[in-house]
Amino acid sequence: MQKWSIQSHAPVSVGFLLFERFSNMCLANCVEPMRAANTLGDRQVYDWAFVGLNQGVVTSSSQLSVLTDHAIADAPQFDYLFVIASYDYDTHDTPATRRALAKVSTSCKVMIGLDTGAWLMASAGLLEHKRATVHWDILDSFSERFLNVEPLRERVVRDDNRVTCAGATSAYDLTRELICDHIGHGIALDVDALFMRRDDLRPRHIGSGPSGPVQRAIDLMHRSIETPMMLDEISRQVACPPKTLSRRFQAALGATPGQVYRHIRLSAARHLVESSSLQITEIAVRTGYESPAALTRAFKKRFGHAPRGSSLIDPR
Repeated sequence: MQKWSIQSHAPVSVGFLLFERFSNMCLANCVEPMRAANTLGDRQVYDWAFVGLNQGVVTSSSQLSVLTDHAIADAPQFDYLFVIASYDYDTHDTPATRRALAKVSTSCKVMIGLDTGAWLMASAGLLEHKRATVHWDILDSFSERFLNVEPLRERVVRDDNRVTCAGATSAYDLTRELICDHIGHGIALDVDALFMRRDDLRPRHIGSGPSGPVQRAIDLMHRSIETPMMLDEISRQVACPPKTLSRRFQAALGATPGQVYRHIRLSAARHLVESSSLQITEIAVRTGYESPAALTRAFKKRFGHAPRGSSLIDPR
């Protein structure tokens, strides 16, 4: 069953094991959605650290230098360990790397291979008798090399506590799914909105989520924040009966259309509170509330406090 909101407790610990000439995009498409989930969720959902085979600087394929927090031998236990390699994966595939990956695999709950990271995991014997993907440029050679791995031309493949991801854009798909697992679909939709991501572009095999009429309805909600639409009108425009649309929302998101609509409007209100000098009266108008008092009540119920800041004090 899909969960709209999940109350997390201890932060999820994440390690990013970086190899020389790793992909900036793979890393950013994981770290930035996690950072956004922390901000939008108003709590520390994720803690992360950067790890290298040795402690020091690791340089990406586009010359971005990252100073690692730990050498892999001294790294703490992680809930999720992302193995990020891109170019030169064959150079990195050494006995030392295989030993290090095999050792760290016993202490992390889930190991994730991004781009060619899956090759290094397979070489260390961590994908035997499992389904996996890798960057599609090397999928054929991957299948020829690792005969005990079932290769799939998919963007993301989960098999027990091993996850593999073919490339940078699919890294966002995977991270978004983790956000749904850890904090719920509500914050995941906020993350999508922040990065201007249309959720219906995600491949459906990763997990359930908005698609078809549900995604079209969400798009309408985003476009009509100032003048909220009735459910009957939304249903008419997306060509889906109201009761059917409500069932689809519950199945995809674990929430009613009304809950999702209020969430979208209040997220827009918070953005205006934090990023503009508009008065509360104007913010209420722009987010479809009949009065500043109505917005304040809803805002406080959602976020635990009233909209605050000197910019919100009406001069009257």
